[in-house]
Amino acid sequence: MTGSFSFVLDYILDNYGTDNIFWTMYFINLILSAIAYKLGFARKLSVGKNIFVYFMLVLGNYITTIFSIMKLPMTESLVVICIVLIIYRTRLHMQRKAKNAS
Repeated sequence: MTGSFSFVLDYILDNYGTDNIFWTMYFINLILSAIAYKLGFARKLSVGKNIFVYFMLVLGNYITTIFSIMKLPMTESLVVICIVLIIYRTRLHMQRKAKNAS
């Protein structure tokens, strides 16, 4: 064990090498960040504001990817955030459905 908590990065390095590692991690982090934003924080916005929010997400993801490459568990944290938000949204949906049924 190398003391690294970045299981996703280690998996990609072991199986696919270092070719395009930054862009691979960038797009993984971008997808997970967009899912987390959509599940937890997104509100009804106008198209222009929505474009601005996702543009800032694309820019801010650059820093997250740098931390991921430095073997910090950024991608793993995004996975956990997405799982928790999916569970929360599912339970909220089931509670609203049960409330409307009764």
